[in-house]
Amino acid sequence: MTDRSALSLPAIQQLAAPDMAAVDALIRRRLASDVVLINQVAEYIIGAGGKRLRPMLLLLASRALGHMGADAHQLAAVVEFIHTSTLLHDDVVDESDLRRGRSTANAVWGNATSVLVGDFLYSRSFQLMVELERMDVQRILADTTNMIAEGEVLQLLHVRNPDTDEPAYLRVIERKTAILFAAATRLGALLSDADATTQQALHDYGMHLGYAFQIADDVLDYASDAATMGKNLGDDLAEGKMTLPLIHAMAHADAATRDRLRAIVESGDVSALPEVTTAIAAHDSLGYSRAVAQRYADAAEAAIDGLADNDAVAALRGLARYAVNRDR
Repeated sequence: MTDRSALSLPAIQQLAAPDMAAVDALIRRRLASDVVLINQVAEYIIGAGGKRLRPMLLLLASRALGHMGADAHQLAAVVEFIHTSTLLHDDVVDESDLRRGRSTANAVWGNATSVLVGDFLYSRSFQLMVELERMDVQRILADTTNMIAEGEVLQLLHVRNPDTDEPAYLRVIERKTAILFAAATRLGALLSDADATTQQALHDYGMHLGYAFQIADDVLDYASDAATMGKNLGDDLAEGKMTLPLIHAMAHADAATRDRLRAIVESGDVSALPEVTTAIAAHDSLGYSRAVAQRYADAAEAAIDGLADNDAVAALRGLARYAVNRDR
């Protein structure tokens, strides 16, 4: 990987701000429904803030290759709608009650409303997509959303399954997280009329970044605190999710500790979190997981080494570094 300049997150956000403002305005216009409850729930979720990382990636990838325009804004909104719909469904499946430091939609309005508004956002994303009248765009997003759905089911199969290993964990990340990152950056390249090699490079960047981001997120669930994270510490354990720190600790623990960890995972006993964090610390499983995340972040940077240098490319590099050096 060539050592080149990378922008900080504030500099990236400043660079993307005009485009992101246009995307936010478009999102709010296209959220509108004559069903009042849809407006309330959708605004509650969209208005919660967050980094808007996925639409930002699409805009930066497009800008890195010299393209800026309304079609990029519209596709960025599509990506955000898809992501938001998955959040609504995820929180129902996971029975989560806290996201980004406030109550989830399902905690406020109930599961049925959350699922149905998620369906509205998902179908609205396809309306926006079809308006662009580009079959290549539709194909990428159709394949992507199908893989995301597969990822949801795959994760469900691994809930409270202490036999989940690292390859199985990575397969879930590919489908649940990395594939939408990769679609965002590939679509940015596609809008720019980039050649197949460049499109693949941006796809690879997004895929590697998605892995890095999710693994780092899973580390934070055992290494941060609720106030910083904006969710309950130990949520992954409570939801029966086998993430890399715990997978690594179990693989290296003695038989007695492994049996105890298996029992904790199978029961989802969050009161046993101190025992789990002790085992994770004993085998430096956070250090191992951070190193894996760093390898993916380095691979993301390497994927775009062939691009001509500009502010947007420096921003993409900065996001790769930010993914593994953050506290929330």
